[in-house]
Amino acid sequence: MSTPKGGDILQLGVLVSGEGTTLQNLIDRIADGRMKDARIVVVIASRPDIGAVGRAERAGIPAEVVRNKDFRDVDAFSLALFEALERHRVQLAIQAGWLCYWRLPPRWLGRVINVHPALLPDFGGKGMFGRHVHDAVLAAGRKTSGATVHYVDNEYDHGEIIAQERCDVRPDDTPDTLAARVQVIERELLPRAIEIVRRRLSNS
Repeated sequence: MSTPKGGDILQLGVLVSGEGTTLQNLIDRIADGRMKDARIVVVIASRPDIGAVGRAERAGIPAEVVRNKDFRDVDAFSLALFEALERHRVQLAIQAGWLCYWRLPPRWLGRVINVHPALLPDFGGKGMFGRHVHDAVLAAGRKTSGATVHYVDNEYDHGEIIAQERCDVRPDDTPDTLAARVQVIERELLPRAIEIVRRRLSNS
């Protein structure tokens, strides 16, 4: 696994478990030049029947399916994921709606990031994804929410925060309306965080 140098194009691997709207945002930004210092070299899906796989194929990006149920335990599943990432020479892996737990070896710490639809450390942990997060924010009566990009370690939603941005929670919000506003934030926040990490890796 190589380390990008100043001016290098950062090789991204994107891990997905759903429709792939976050993936599509990255594809579009790379295509139109807004993310000129990165490219996606592989998409890894947790299931074959998700929209993200089609998005990768339409963009000409290799897609691999690695299902946790095909492996005897989390260590075997994790090894298969890392073998796929390393086969494609990925320098930074991005969890973009990825819902499967995997265990990172020391050499990958600092090279996997996640986007979470809340202001961590609140509303994180096992089972806190998608609509569940927005339900919890509203149930708690919070006045603000937002998005967080953080490094992945071996605990759910626990690693060092790279970037955060807030939005208001409105009195008439539903989980869907709040989710839509948070997704707007995520589309800007994740590319910004990727650039922060690219610079850190280049200087390491």
